[in-house]
Amino acid sequence: MSQLKFDLHCHSNVSDGLLPPEQVAARAHAHGVGVWALTDHDELGGVARARAAAQALGMHHVGGVEISVTWAGQTVHVVGLRVDETNPALIAGLAATRNGRERRAREIADELDKVGICGAYEGALQHVGNPDLISRTHFARHMVERGHCGDTKEVFANYLTEGKPGYVPHRWATLDEAVAWIRGAGGVAVIAHPGRYKYSPLQFGALFDQFKQLGGAAIEVTTGSHSPEQYEEYAQVARHYGFLASMGSDFHGPGESRVDLGELPPLSRGLTPVWHDWGF
Repeated sequence: MSQLKFDLHCHSNVSDGLLPPEQVAARAHAHGVGVWALTDHDELGGVARARAAAQALGMHHVGGVEISVTWAGQTVHVVGLRVDETNPALIAGLAATRNGRERRAREIADELDKVGICGAYEGALQHVGNPDLISRTHFARHMVERGHCGDTKEVFANYLTEGKPGYVPHRWATLDEAVAWIRGAGGVAVIAHPGRYKYSPLQFGALFDQFKQLGGAAIEVTTGSHSPEQYEEYAQVARHYGFLASMGSDFHGPGESRVDLGELPPLSRGLTPVWHDWGF
């Protein structure tokens, strides 16, 4: 299993990715991935398609999801790996989490209208594969298409984030709920890309402590959302707290992601991978 290449975090157009699950699977396979998880935001609708595509290509498939959580006033993402996508409690919890996205999207459009970016809601909808999951990324793609910014990174640098035009907060699931849904569905709970969150050291300590007490098992160490320096930083966090280590590109689409599927370096030595007991 040490020779397999793992990518356990990416997205399709079932949430905010650009490609359908089958094309994400094909791209992962073409890049040498042997064990793959599609982890769409708050949505399990692509899992069965992802599994079928992966199996047809000879890849090992892991059922996955990425759950949006509000913790200490910020959004944290918790990935669930090896989840049963037919679990009723997980399905119901994700449906509840998705509620309110349309209202939030209309409020985002109203805020953008105030700075001269008109028709953003209708424009964002043109980039949505699943209207129930309209997100800031869809607004960003529309704004690039209309020439307001050169790329989606520029959009998020100037709009849609806290303190910038178009930012509208949303209350997602609680950390307790997300971990309980994942574990109840037979899965492993993983804090996604911790290096992205703007917490103080004290807050990070409280987050990791609470996550572990709830039964959270792993954090992403090597991820497309981390810099190479953060790979080692969060390797040390994993060692300190006894977390398993996960990895994934966080791929959303060609040209939009810092790292493509399967292009991450291996995990640092001395870590216990999240897949250590999966027995492929």
